[in-house]
This record gives sequence, C-alpha cells and structure tokens, in this order.
Amino acid sequence: MLTKFGAGLMLAAASFVFSVSSTAVAKPYKGAEVYTPTGYLHGRIEVRMRMARGSGILSTFFTYKDGSELSGAFWEEIDIEVFGKDNARSWQSNIITGMGTRVTSEEVHTADVSLADGYHTYGLEWSPDYVAWSIDGREVRRSTGAQVGTLRSPQGLRMNLWSSDVVEWVGPFDDSVLPQHQFVNWIKYYRYNNGGFELAWQDDFDSLDGARWSKADWTFDGNRVDFAPQNVTVKDGTLVLSLTREGQTGFTGEVPRDEDTGPGTGATTGAGGAETAASSSGAGAGGEGAATTSSGSGAGGAGAVTTSSGAGVGGAGQTTTSSGGGDAPGEGGGTGGTTPDEVASNAGCRYVVAGDSASTSSWAAALAVGLSALAMRRRRNRS
Repeated sequence: MLTKFGAGLMLAAASFVFSVSSTAVAKPYKGAEVYTPTGYLHGRIEVRMRMARGSGILSTFFTYKDGSELSGAFWEEIDIEVFGKDNARSWQSNIITGMGTRVTSEEVHTADVSLADGYHTYGLEWSPDYVAWSIDGREVRRSTGAQVGTLRSPQGLRMNLWSSDVVEWVGPFDDSVLPQHQFVNWIKYYRYNNGGFELAWQDDFDSLDGARWSKADWTFDGNRVDFAPQNVTVKDGTLVLSLTREGQTGFTGEVPRDEDTGPGTGATTGAGGAETAASSSGAGAGGEGAATTSSGSGAGGAGAVTTSSGAGVGGAGQTTTSSGGGDAPGEGGGTGGTTPDEVASNAGCRYVVAGDSASTSSWAAALAVGLSALAMRRRRNRS
C-alpha cells in the first residue's frame, strides 16, 4: 500500500515482504498480518470486519502480487485501508502499479458511522475491465482507467493491522489506546467466470486454516511495528489481528458480537448483472433452521450457492444438492482443484470450490449438516 504527498513523496506499504526480518531491529510495537500464499487473477472478495480505532493506526484488506517489492519487478496491488484517526470514520481505496516510479490512484471515503463500532462488509471486485470498491453492498468507487489494464498477475489476499509513521497521512500515533484489534468474521472469494462471479470458497474462521493462510513475521520502513505471528489469533469464530506493545502480544478479551446474521447472508454479483441476498433463519430446539440461497447473475454468466435446510434439535431436516468441488470430506463432494484463476504456490492448499460437479446427500447426512449449521449460527450470534 502506497500513498503520495505533495511533490511525490511515496510511502512504503504494509504489503512489503522485505528481506529484512522483524528480528533484525526489534520495534517496540507489534502488529499482525495474514496472507494467502495462493494468488488469484480477478474475482470478487467480500470481508466482514470491525476495524481498529486510534490515530496513526491502519486496518486493512488488500490484494498484492507477491514479489512486487523486488528490484526490477512490476508492482500490482489493490487496497482497502481504514484510518483509525478521527474515530475511524474514513477509509482509502487505492490501486498501485508500476516499476520504479509507481502510479497510485487513492481516494478517501467517509462513512456515516465509526467503522470501529461495528462490523461492515467490505467488497473488492476486480475484472479485466474494472476495479470496484463497496461497503455494506453499496458501491462507492469504480475505476475503469488504463491503470486497471496493467493489473495482469494473480494477487494474494492480505489483511493487516499496523501503524504508519507518516503523520500527514494517518495522524500522530497515540499509543495510549493500545491494545487495538481488527476483527474478521468471515471472508468469501468469488472467481471471475465469463463476465460474472461465482463463489469459490468461504472461510468462517472457526480455526485458522494453515493451508490457506500464513502469518507475517516481517516489517518495513515507515512501519512502527513488527508483524508478530502471536498477534494473529482465532476466537469464537473470529479472526483477530492485534496491535500491541512488545511483550503484550495476543488477544484474550471478548470478541464483539456481529449483529448481522453472518455469512449465510450475502450476494453474488455479476459484472453489470443483478444482485440478490437472502437471510438465514434458525429456530430453537425442536424447530427448523434453514439457510436460504444467495445467488447472482452477471453479464455472460451466473453463480449460485445452493440451499440447505436443516432441523433444530428434535425436528426433521433435508438438503438439496450441494454444488462444489472440494477435495476433502464435507466440502460439497466432487473433485476439487484449482482453476486458471487460482495459482497455487502451496501444493497442500484446500478450497471449498463451487464447481460443476454436484452430489445429493442422504437424509442422515442432511440432518447432521443442518444441526451443525444451526449450532454454528447460534454460537456466532451469541453475546
């Protein structure tokens, strides 16, 4: 992530993977970053997050071409960066490209509420023709310029919490507010296919999938913090990234409740196409709990997530077909694998892939799925 000031001052960003480790010169503050070793060419990403508050602090989600920071490499990156200053009400969208002299196209957006007071769904949509940013389903910016055409390489997905020392950009750092935390309820990745987007995988962070996510252990110039793996934790179905003082890493507090119904609600958006969303419902013991369908269509293609209806304790349940690849039991059946949009640099990666193969579950399997889904929804929405 870069930004410009005045006569071309460039800020080195949180996405740098410098050869200098954080252990070279230890810093008094510790942040956190997770990233996918896998790169994705185009797609739509939705992330449900509650950001950190405090001047000098940044909570982010971004895509990044691995190795962009190396000498002679062409930089490719797309950013969502929430400023902790001014009660965390503003955030920046940005595209960074180029070699040597880099081109940035940052814009700052102001929210109606503090982005640190609740969870919001941040959307990043990347096609061969445009990049679009949204919050809570409302598109706030779309870039269709020449810079978009230079984004030609797969990019990994990254989230981090850090502190920049560029006061003009992020405000003066106030360490009296530490510790601060960025909470991530879920993330969805939709692959780009024939002009539309279809769900490829979803992570609800019931644990940290080591085949999908790695923890950063580096730093870079302009960053007050070292990224410490100990500041990446998972608790109560939530990924927590922490910003702390040295010697105080980790998170042991209570995860704030997400008032939204969770990842069962959502939309699949097509390029220029329709967008639909349906909420999930669940009842108590003896009642029914059903997850409805979220589907979407786009120009030239459609993507859909099929339904599953499950019972509460003492009820009945059944399920329709589950579409998906997945190469592990319970991931939807079929044979999983990568597509041209998923360039895996880690041979052990697993994905819940919405593919062409489908299977029909038995009544017993359906009941188990329904009960599991209902239990998870209760857990994720408790105080």
